[in-house]
Amino acid sequence: MKTKPTDVKVDTFLSSVDHTGRREDAYLILEMMERLSGYKAQMWGPSIIGFGSYHYRYDSGREGDMCRIGFSPRKSQMVLYIIPGFKRVSGLLDHLGKHKLGKSCLYIGRLSSVDTDVLEEIIKQALAYMDEKYPK
Repeated sequence: MKTKPTDVKVDTFLSSVDHTGRREDAYLILEMMERLSGYKAQMWGPSIIGFGSYHYRYDSGREGDMCRIGFSPRKSQMVLYIIPGFKRVSGLLDHLGKHKLGKSCLYIGRLSSVDTDVLEEIIKQALAYMDEKYPK
């Protein structure tokens, strides 16, 4: 698995983000996720900023480690990795604002286009689920 914790400093990575608005949003999300998760940010692979970790094992026998929650300031949008997916927070998504979804990815163009209180609640609920399913 190529997505593993690295020794790259989060500030070093964020300072390399070309898009000024995306970099500013990334620092706000960094603060939010550190505060809500209680974990210090760490780089996972070349571009994911992750918080905490958990060990998973699939029925197939495949297993590995991943961050409990994370994000990445990509070129065209911000990607938040909400590992449990969005079934538990589907009602909140209606009030979030402009976004797109993947299986475990929440895509946001600009932080100003979403309700950050709703985003915080989504993050809190995702972390609570992770604590239930993968106790620390």
